[in-house]
Amino acid sequence: MIVEKRTYTLKPGKAELYKQIYEKYGLEPQTRILKNMFGWFVPEIGELNQIVHMWAYKDLADRTEKRAALGKDKDWAEFLKHLRAEEMVVHQETQILNAAPWCPNQDLK
Repeated sequence: MIVEKRTYTLKPGKAELYKQIYEKYGLEPQTRILKNMFGWFVPEIGELNQIVHMWAYKDLADRTEKRAALGKDKDWAEFLKHLRAEEMVVHQETQILNAAPWCPNQDLK
């Protein structure tokens, strides 16, 4: 199993608006297509004005297939349209993390 960790740094004060747009437009297509949300977080201490979410995949091929399907989805395109209209994302960082053999929840869909 691998986990993709995405960290979005936002303009100050925009985390709540990002969450609202995501919940209304992005959550459904992303969970429908990617399937294995590992976590979705807003930092309280440390570097603020960020959204961190993590998605589990069987391997890189599974990730590539699911991300390609997400990119073609009309509902996902609607989310991106609303997100970009607000011009709130300053920076994105993506990491691929390899799970240790004892990591829980490795039985993926």
